[in-house]
Amino acid sequence: MEVDFQSLKVQGVKINYYYVCKRKLWFFDKGISMENNSERVLQGKLLHEYSYPRLKIKEVLIDNTFKVDIMSDDYIREIKISSKMAHVDKMQIAYYLYYLKKLGMKKKGIINYTKEKKKEEVELTPELEKEIERALKDIKKITSSDSPPKFKKLPYCKKCAYYGLCFAKEDD
Repeated sequence: MEVDFQSLKVQGVKINYYYVCKRKLWFFDKGISMENNSERVLQGKLLHEYSYPRLKIKEVLIDNTFKVDIMSDDYIREIKISSKMAHVDKMQIAYYLYYLKKLGMKKKGIINYTKEKKKEEVELTPELEKEIERALKDIKKITSSDSPPKFKKLPYCKKCAYYGLCFAKEDD
């Protein structure tokens, strides 16, 4: 069954938040942004600014929807501090590859984990395409809801920019 991509396309950060925390995704979609107060977000911005200084094509805006950290003829690259959220990173770059394919561009992806000095190559497979399409449909459902998804304590909550918001009325 063909997916109506135009009605489902989202910013790359929403794909990221979908895989990290659906509640965070809902808050972000409603304009509730806590990232300005996050030291981890600042670290990421600095990493992007100072990594790979010799490259000229950095932070490429695609279709006014998301930015690719680095783009070349064959590859797109995402720069990440560490691989602690490797699956999330993979799904985000898979979404970028999926989106670019819809625009008629076939590329491969590379995730550079700077702190660990390693990289992971990502190719868009039919399985990844189906997973991205499922995620896009679910994101639409979550963001269309009048209330956020139920609170779910996750191992990385304490490092999240939304920690104070989520834990304001929750009992442990």
